[in-house]
Amino acid sequence: MAARQNLFARYIPAMQPGRVEWIGLRPERRQPVQVVEHCHAVKDLGLAGDRRCEGTPGSGRQVTVINAEHIDVIARLLGREAIDPALLRRNIVISGINLQALRHQQFQIGDAIFAATAQCHPCSRMEEALGPGGTAAMLMHGGLCARIIRSGGIRLGDEVKPLLPQPSLF
Repeated sequence: MAARQNLFARYIPAMQPGRVEWIGLRPERRQPVQVVEHCHAVKDLGLAGDRRCEGTPGSGRQVTVINAEHIDVIARLLGREAIDPALLRRNIVISGINLQALRHQQFQIGDAIFAATAQCHPCSRMEEALGPGGTAAMLMHGGLCARIIRSGGIRLGDEVKPLLPQPSLF
């Protein structure tokens, strides 16, 4: 783990910041996603107005983030021109930064700070939402899950920037 932290400590400062392109809140299971221009990230809970905010405090899946560039890849793999981000049921779409480089790292969006916990694998509902092959098209392109480390506001156009790795306590 120390070698990984040293690697990221060297390369993360050189990463260009990304940008928030889309925000969606999922008020309830299987209900339409509400597209919003801004939201509030609540430490250890989730995004205010999203069903995950009412879930298990401290969960590693409080927020889901996906690259706009990966949505384009998913669309191409399915032979489509474009895909509505709401179909993917992720919370935040960002562009201009490689989310996979932020895995297990901290990053800031607007005033909030997040810790990327794991890849956000597609669920079987993607076959329903995207049609046959939807789950396969999303493999390795589903984005990241994250915990909220510091509460704060998030708006369309906000910068997404990596933070230097924190020393491990273990």
